[in-house]
Amino acid sequence: MRIVNSLALASLLSVPLWAQSPELTVDRVVSDPKMKAATEFIHSDHDRIVREIIALTEIPAPPFKEGPRARVFMRMLRDLGLTNVEIDAEGNVMGIRKGVGSGPLIAIAAHLDTVFPEGTIVTVKKQGSRLMAPGVGDDTRGLAVLLGIIRAMDHAKIQTASDILFVGDVGEEGSGDLRGMKYLFEKGPYKGKIKMFVSLDGAGDGSDIITGALGSKRYRVTYRGPGGHSYGSFGLVNPAYALAYAMERLARIPVPANPRTTFNVGVFGGGTSVNSIPNDAWMDVDLRSESPDLLDKLAENFVVQMRAAADDENATRSTAQGRIEMEAKLIGERPSGGTLANSTIVQIATAVVQKFGMQPTHSIGSTDANIPISLRIPAITIDSGGNGGRAHSLDEWIDVEKSSSVKGIHVVMTTLISLAGLQ
Repeated sequence: MRIVNSLALASLLSVPLWAQSPELTVDRVVSDPKMKAATEFIHSDHDRIVREIIALTEIPAPPFKEGPRARVFMRMLRDLGLTNVEIDAEGNVMGIRKGVGSGPLIAIAAHLDTVFPEGTIVTVKKQGSRLMAPGVGDDTRGLAVLLGIIRAMDHAKIQTASDILFVGDVGEEGSGDLRGMKYLFEKGPYKGKIKMFVSLDGAGDGSDIITGALGSKRYRVTYRGPGGHSYGSFGLVNPAYALAYAMERLARIPVPANPRTTFNVGVFGGGTSVNSIPNDAWMDVDLRSESPDLLDKLAENFVVQMRAAADDENATRSTAQGRIEMEAKLIGERPSGGTLANSTIVQIATAVVQKFGMQPTHSIGSTDANIPISLRIPAITIDSGGNGGRAHSLDEWIDVEKSSSVKGIHVVMTTLISLAGLQ
C-alpha cells in the first residue's frame, strides 16, 4: 500500500528537456558526447573509487558519532570544487555543484552513519573482488560513488540546468531516526528549496527503484519494580518476568502478510547482578507496516499488550513491596508515503534502468527518502552499483568487480543528469 504525493509537476516542466518523453530524455543524455566521456572516465577512475570506499569504511561512523567521517568527506567535497561546502548543525555534509540556474534544486545523498556501535572493527578485508567490513556497502560505497560522479561530470565538462546538492547525511540507521534528513528538509538552510531527492543506499545493480516509504515506530518498553535479594526477597514481582511476558505477548500479535506488517525485539537488558531481583528491565521494539493505518493499529495493540504483561506479573507474584509499572516510550518514528509512479523522477529512473537492459521494479523501503516523500517532495532510493550482501552484519560485503560496479554507477549518474537537465 502506498500513499502517493500530489505535488504538481508544472514547475519541473519549465526545463525544455523534460518536455520530451522520459525515454527520449534518457536517450539524449546517453548519446551526448559529454556523457560518453563521463562514462569512460568512471571506468578509468574505478580503482580510485574502490580506494575511497576502503578509506571511508575504515573511519568509524557509529550512530551519533559520524563526525570523523563527516570531516573527511567534507574535505573531499571541497577538493572537488563544490561550492557552499559545509557541515550543518545536525552533522550533514553538503556541497553544491552549480548548474546554469534554469532547473529546480536536486539533492542526492548517501548516509555517513553505519548501524554498528563504537568499538566495532571496521578494517576492510579483500578476497578477490570482494571487500568485507561492517558498513562497506551500507552505505559507504554510496559516499564514494558520489565522489566519482562529481569527478566524471567535471572531467566531461557537463553542465546541468539544475544545481545539484550532494549530501553525506547522518542518522539514517537505527536510533538515528532519520535525524539528518529531518533537519535537511525541515530546519536547515535548504528547507523548502529541494524539489527532487535521490538517495543512494546499498550495493546493487540499480534495477530496483524504491518509491514507497515504509513507516515504522520504535519503542523502548521499561518495567520497573521494587527489586530485592534473589533469595531473601524471593516471591516479589520481578521486572524481568514482566519483560518475558511482554515478549511472549508481542510474539503472539497477529499481523497481515499484505500489506506487510512486522515487529521485532532488537535490544533488551536490565538488572545489576545475578543474585538480585532487578529494579528494571527493558527492551527496544521495532514496528513496521506498509500501511499507515495498520501501523497505528499495531502500535495501539502493542501498548495494550505491554500493559497487560505488567498486570500478568502483578497477578502472579507478591506486590507487598510495590507493583510492576510499565513505560512505553516512543524513541523513533519514520513516516510512510509514496512517490507517484507517473512522476518525472520515477519515470526517468525507470527509463534509465530499461536503457541499461534491465527490468525495473518499484518497491517499498525504509530509507532517507521517507522524509521528503512524507513532505510530498518527489523522492526515490536506488542502489549504488555492484553487488553485496550481509548488510548490518559483521561479515557485510560488496563485490567491486569492475564491469558490474561501473555499470551500476552509470545507472546512478545517468539518472541524476537526466533529472538535472543536461545542457
